[in-house]
Amino acid sequence: MNTQTENNTPYDDLERRRRHRAALRRRKQQVRRNRRIALCILLLLLTAVTLLVRFVLKHGSDGKQGDPTAAVTNEAGPAEKGGPSPGRAGDAPSGSTADAPSGSETTSSEETGTAEGNEIRVDSLPVQKDPEVAGFFEGYSPRRTGNTRTIANTEKMQSNWAILINADTGEVTAELGGSDRIIPASMTKILTVLTAVEELQKGTAAGMSEEARQSGNFLDDTFTVTIDITDYSYRNGGSAVGFGVDETVTVRDLLYGTILPSGADAALSLALYTAGSHEAFVELMNRKVAELGLSGTSHFTNCVGLYDDDLYTTPSDMAMILKAAVENDLCREVLSAHTYTTSSTAQHPEGITISNWFLRRIEDKDTHGTVRCAKTGYVKESWNCAASYQISNDGGHYICVTAHAHSAWRAIYDHVEIYDLYTE
Repeated sequence: MNTQTENNTPYDDLERRRRHRAALRRRKQQVRRNRRIALCILLLLLTAVTLLVRFVLKHGSDGKQGDPTAAVTNEAGPAEKGGPSPGRAGDAPSGSTADAPSGSETTSSEETGTAEGNEIRVDSLPVQKDPEVAGFFEGYSPRRTGNTRTIANTEKMQSNWAILINADTGEVTAELGGSDRIIPASMTKILTVLTAVEELQKGTAAGMSEEARQSGNFLDDTFTVTIDITDYSYRNGGSAVGFGVDETVTVRDLLYGTILPSGADAALSLALYTAGSHEAFVELMNRKVAELGLSGTSHFTNCVGLYDDDLYTTPSDMAMILKAAVENDLCREVLSAHTYTTSSTAQHPEGITISNWFLRRIEDKDTHGTVRCAKTGYVKESWNCAASYQISNDGGHYICVTAHAHSAWRAIYDHVEIYDLYTE
């Protein structure tokens, strides 16, 4: 006789496990919410402290702390009796900005972080990050734990190498040869854009016009594509935006053109605009790699991702390069664009419409969240590879890198499978 009761059916056991998992997910979500709230509070406090320090540096020692009118006078120009303003950084040699006429633009203590000999670097004070990335773990050294799972090659996940990293905790969620050397192909262009953008934001780009340098509006600055650039792209069989010889395009066009269609013409143009030569730009790329602490396992020889024995990285390193790019607001904007139309030129009056096909093809797939940024790559030596950044349904942030898939679609489906299996 069957003595099994309704309370002990396999279905009830499955239901209890399901409820247990749901409870665990809710607890994890609450922990993440609390962590983000704490981070927001900390950022607000740091911002308040920064403002207080700057105010003290600027006004605390000018002998007129109680007179706000005096503070304004000191900031605007020389004191009424013709002496140097107490708010200035100090005397300078003849011909420097200290000798500028009254009312002209000079360097103030607010910009230098100095006040009566006590020097503090303002740029070393905490910088408030965009809320989307404020909760990312510090640094670029993900860690493996006892919970790190091994990704298995199956019918649904066929790439030979893969890694999934939790960008909030820094933990490697799952991997398959995550520390092995791979050929990054055009995933290289993530580093190309990151390197260029950081130089542009510092105002140190070799080709930047003085107007763009002064205004900070470098995105509308222009660059003229040469026959050497188009020949480089054609000769090496690279993808291209389709810029013509002597076509003058904007820096914004070059950034989007490097990522969305993986344009070699855009990438090389961006390198030349930024550093003056391809070789100098590659030096900047490897300097950035060293800054991230990845120079022992990653090295780059060109800005496009063309195959070279000395151009290599690892899935883990590539994920950290993408993390650094996502943390930069402009890079994140470029990497998240699904489509873009270049500016109107004589050769292309209506512009050229370009697409990030990885993002367009994955957007309707079930990834337990939204894939925000992505860059693919292919050379015959590497097969198809891809790097992507996802925000999961529970608010977590993940970075996935795969390499050596047999087709572009296969790389997309491998990312779908990894997100589906290992995120919530």
